[in-house]
Amino acid sequence: MTVHHLSRLDARRVAVRAQLLDARRPTGLLDVVRGLTLLQVDPIAAVAPNAHLVSWSRLGSAYATTDLATALADRRLVELRAMIRPAEDLVLYRADMAHWEGAEPGTRGREWLRANDACRRDVLDRLRSSGPLPSRDLPDTCAVPWRSTGWTNNRNITQMLEYLVLCGEVAVAGRRGGDRLWDLADRVYPADPALPRDEAKRVRDERRLRALGIARARTTALPVEPADVAEAGEQAVVEGVRGTWRVDPALLGQPFSGRAALLSPFDRLVHDRKRAVELFGFDYQLEMYKPAAKRRWGYFALPVLHGDALVGKLDATADRKGGVLRVDAVHEDVPFDRATTAAVRAEIEDLARWLELDLVLPA
Repeated sequence: MTVHHLSRLDARRVAVRAQLLDARRPTGLLDVVRGLTLLQVDPIAAVAPNAHLVSWSRLGSAYATTDLATALADRRLVELRAMIRPAEDLVLYRADMAHWEGAEPGTRGREWLRANDACRRDVLDRLRSSGPLPSRDLPDTCAVPWRSTGWTNNRNITQMLEYLVLCGEVAVAGRRGGDRLWDLADRVYPADPALPRDEAKRVRDERRLRALGIARARTTALPVEPADVAEAGEQAVVEGVRGTWRVDPALLGQPFSGRAALLSPFDRLVHDRKRAVELFGFDYQLEMYKPAAKRRWGYFALPVLHGDALVGKLDATADRKGGVLRVDAVHEDVPFDRATTAAVRAEIEDLARWLELDLVLPA
């Protein structure tokens, strides 16, 4: 059994290269999404919506937000459970969808869906005749209301649509403003035959590892998209870090040339906060839910990458009404040298240009 022995520097460079954040920028949006496997949809736009910010971090000002809208409209990309994925990757999920009800026997969701089968059929009929439609145009004929301690309590159609996505019966066909438009999945997803479930999981794990570069075989469970990769790749140990890892061997031994990048808080390089600490020594929390007085770095601080190191956080806000990108602080985890300061400043200026906002720096 091959076991790779990596320094933390090696491991960081593998991770940065895998996430398309080294000096060799991708050539277009589809290359980015295929390389990363996904763009997470999130409505928070303190600087820019996550899917756009992640794309800009890779492509720079060459990226236009209309590129994403076009790729979704022509179905080269599709949205599945708040993740934008290459359309060809849907074959990796369709078998799980087809077996969803049988995969979770006895769960409350299965029982609730069965109890509201008449509503399910109403929704499918309405979409078949009039879709794509926003959820507010779909009839709520649920006999049993959805009970939850969270935001979905008694939001029957919202929950019905989520389960019908899991079943592979409906899909997001587009968006109108911030509203999702729903349609029958067969009208949205490619007609390619699904891979068998075991094979599909293996390929998903392999693609996730290729996108992350290095990851744990098992780690904390995350909703929708795991952070672990099972037995994909080859085993590795990282100097000074406990436990074993899985690494994509194709990314080892390559020359590395880095650059500066400003990252979304949801960027996959930092999304697994434990991994960010273990490999990069990078402490980060999204502080938007904290009282302002308790924030260390800002409401929506952007992690700052320079070369193979995460070196700080940028506290900035896009004030679109005022026409400015306001930078309140650049938090340096370690003092920046002259080259780091210049590279980070250039990225901030590029961000302002891309947003078409004037840049306002701290006095």
